[in-house]
Amino acid sequence: MRSIRTSFLLLFLIKVLLSFDFCAALYEDQIKKFDWTLENIGEIITAQFYTSDYNTRIFVATKENVLAALCPRTGKLLWRRILEKGPRGSVRFFHIENEVSSSAVARTTHPSGVITVTGHAPAIVRGWSPATGNVEWEWSVMPVQQERAEDALWFFHSTYLYHVIPVWGSHLEVTKYLATTGQSRGTTARITAPWIQDAKCTLAASHFVCLDKNQLIWLDLTEDTPQIQRKTLDFLPKAKPEALKSHNNAILLDDIIISLVDERISCQKEADANAFHSILQEQPAIILTTKHEKILQISTINANTCDKLKDSQKSIQIPDGYGNFKLEAVDCKVKRGTNKFGCNYLFSTEDGAIILTNGEDIRWTREESLSKIVAVEFIDLPLSDAEGAIETELNSKPGDILGALVRRFSSQILQLKHIFFTVVGLGIPQSATQKAGLVRDAFGLHKMIVAATNTGKLFGIDNLNGKIHWMKYLPSVDGFANNENVKLIVQRTSKHFPNQPLCSLVGREKSTGFGLLYRFNPITGQQSEGGLTKLDYKVKQLALLRDRETDFLKPLLLLDANNAVHVLPEDAKSSADNMYMFTANKQSGTLQGFYIDAKSEKVVAKPIWKVNLSNQGSPQKIIKIAGKNPNEHVHSQGRVLSDRSVLYKYINPNLVAVVTQSLDPIHKYILNVYLIDVVSGSIVYSMSHRKAREPLQIVHSENWLVYSYYNDKVRRTELTTVELYEGKVQTNSTIWSSLDALPVPLIEKQSYILPSTVETMRETITERGITNKHVLIGISSGAVVEMPWALLDPRRPVSNVNQAREEGSIPYIPELPLPTENIINYNQSISRIENIHTAPSGLESTCLVIAHGLDIFVTRVAPSKTFDLLKEDFDYFLITVVLIALITGSFVAKHLSARKALKQAWK
Repeated sequence: MRSIRTSFLLLFLIKVLLSFDFCAALYEDQIKKFDWTLENIGEIITAQFYTSDYNTRIFVATKENVLAALCPRTGKLLWRRILEKGPRGSVRFFHIENEVSSSAVARTTHPSGVITVTGHAPAIVRGWSPATGNVEWEWSVMPVQQERAEDALWFFHSTYLYHVIPVWGSHLEVTKYLATTGQSRGTTARITAPWIQDAKCTLAASHFVCLDKNQLIWLDLTEDTPQIQRKTLDFLPKAKPEALKSHNNAILLDDIIISLVDERISCQKEADANAFHSILQEQPAIILTTKHEKILQISTINANTCDKLKDSQKSIQIPDGYGNFKLEAVDCKVKRGTNKFGCNYLFSTEDGAIILTNGEDIRWTREESLSKIVAVEFIDLPLSDAEGAIETELNSKPGDILGALVRRFSSQILQLKHIFFTVVGLGIPQSATQKAGLVRDAFGLHKMIVAATNTGKLFGIDNLNGKIHWMKYLPSVDGFANNENVKLIVQRTSKHFPNQPLCSLVGREKSTGFGLLYRFNPITGQQSEGGLTKLDYKVKQLALLRDRETDFLKPLLLLDANNAVHVLPEDAKSSADNMYMFTANKQSGTLQGFYIDAKSEKVVAKPIWKVNLSNQGSPQKIIKIAGKNPNEHVHSQGRVLSDRSVLYKYINPNLVAVVTQSLDPIHKYILNVYLIDVVSGSIVYSMSHRKAREPLQIVHSENWLVYSYYNDKVRRTELTTVELYEGKVQTNSTIWSSLDALPVPLIEKQSYILPSTVETMRETITERGITNKHVLIGISSGAVVEMPWALLDPRRPVSNVNQAREEGSIPYIPELPLPTENIINYNQSISRIENIHTAPSGLESTCLVIAHGLDIFVTRVAPSKTFDLLKEDFDYFLITVVLIALITGSFVAKHLSARKALKQAWK
């Protein structure tokens, strides 16, 4: 009896353990095995070397509101502090003060380390520890008149921080603060200066310098009673005075360096040279840098005599892919064992890179333009040389059976010959892509990431390890006029061997505003099909046409500002026939649809519909337009209900979600969501959210829509999901036509509460669409949460025991959980996350992901687990032993069975 009870107890415990839902977490040894992270700081505003008793560091402030310390030997981040977003966190003043006595009195009266001033209303003054980056002291200044605070200037002098507010055409207001405490020293000085103008004045350290026709006027603001000093120039300047970097007593005016202390000194520099002041061999020196094609020249002149110093001319070979250089900081020291000076030069480039050189070669480079990625694509890698030969054979046109057999045998013989010569070292040299390891793998997990940045730079990045294989800088490329970024278009992938892959970057030329097209090979980075093409019209809209059977190239359809149609290449005009396009005016809230007619010699865009979402009483501004992913495949056409009937999805490939924002005197903000068929122009569905506003993120896929917004009434982030169904009868299961009279879809919608601000959202995508859809949500903390669709499903039922539920449905709860095990970037936070891009891999279970903002994070996710791939810890030895034992056992059993049958027969 006791043994029976024990058995029941064991069975009960086993049942309880099996009922637990064990979480799928990341093991410690799997960190950075399938993912990698790149931490960036952004484009440099200012930089300075800092030398202490223990080491040398480079402190930088960037346009991304980041303060950071870099190692001068390797360029790696020692620490990084991300300041507030927007104008509140913009660095307006940056100063490095050397270390002083370690006594408490000295630290109180004389600051050491890094001093920054951020924002203007209020202006926040902070002191940072050079070793750790921690804030040591902080105080703020709130201006009396905020409209003047935007022009405020700051400078540091002898333990004091000076706050200068110019009132243009009237006077200067100067306030003196103790840097460490913010205590005001005296009252605000008011200096009469009716000659100051915004376009003709600058602050050079403690000197406020202005230009009045051919006269230079300046004040030393550190004096108790500043005296106006003037200098008449023998030429009429064309530009505004510019403070000479790292110099207290000189300015740069029309390529002439003018001293404010000694009026006799004025040095001429080359027009395209960059000037920087430094101390070399205990003498003031001016370093001039000039870039001529691929050569960077560095020369030094004496600041007192304007004579060139001996042995100061240096030349550095610059690789491709960089714009103009600007010298940001210099550190010169006596080399060990010699009496010669050696200098480290820190440069920033026009394309956003940070480069350190010792005057002979480049020591390290940081590609900081990757902190502002505006377009990204995953590109399949090409086949290996051996696989390419097989593909060539298979693609050859068959003649007869005998010819195919001969080709097959000859191909196999050639492959054996190639293997033999490769083994003995006499084989054909590998191609450049195969040497670089850019070869397609068996599961399609190895791909090339092509990224375009807002500086006009293109990158080819390996998605497995983050290695930059190539880069290309296009200085004339800019985004479009309506704040739209450049477009990266994949016209041909690597799957069509032997045709080379082709991508196009479409943007706007900075000087003319006309369209610009750059075509290139995304694997090698080399230009293709003519490379950079300048268009003689402004691009209003673009679309990809269906690929041609001859070369598998998808032509590009462009609509210009006059609604004229252009097809590239021009011989593909016939592919544009029966196409539909639409345009949107964000400010007026107007959408217009066009029909492309290519039956005649000239391709024409005919307007067929127009929708105005605004009205006279309530103008609406379009804030988001979301279409479906063109690479998306819908595997299941319906949904099985609890009564075993099927609810068919409303899968309209021409459906676009348009979100508008309007102001209301009662509800303050109104958010409107429209689902519009862009072929017929009909509004399929619309809904409004009162007291809701941006930030808004939206995902549109299959038959559902997810969007997040800020509820101003209850002050929280909410997320709404919408599903569309045709009903229990499918209208047409083969061909969809927006021109037919379709029934009104059934709408299911639900709202949820999210405990964090949503920065971006994207759905997962796979090769065939069999795998479950998950939504990747990037939140303000830098985490990327993988949210299963079961939690977002608008058909989640309210808990009712008596009501039958659909399979897999979860009872409705308003709050959406954000469990840590669902964060795909675990502790690798992505600072200032802006966008997420997904792409299918060769495995149906796996989706490739890149999340980017200030940082970059690349990984892979499996929403339905890796059902088509063996686990890493799969025991091959055990399964081999089992199979061998089973096979051996079957033969033994067969032999024994035969012997038994034989004995039975003899009886």
